Amino acid sequence: MDKSVHNFHELFAQLGLPNDNAGIEHFIKSHSPMAENIKLPDAPFWSPAQADFLRDACLEDADWAMLADQLSLALRRTGSS
Repeated sequence: MDKSVHNFHELFAQLGLPNDNAGIEHFIKSHSPMAENIKLPDAPFWSPAQADFLRDACLEDADWAMLADQLSLALRRTGSS
């Protein structure tokens, strides 16, 4: 199995989102804070394909899972700069 190491920019690219620093920051600020009771793939702002990708990444403990967890944490923070 391929155990590639990916970074946050690649996760955003995989999700079809702008993956430069400004794009990532804008996305996180636009969708934060996300409620604690919502699982990342169930957030209302994902397309069905994006939600499926995130759900699969978490369920299969794929090499994307750690980055999905980091994204979830970033979206739940309040008062981030």
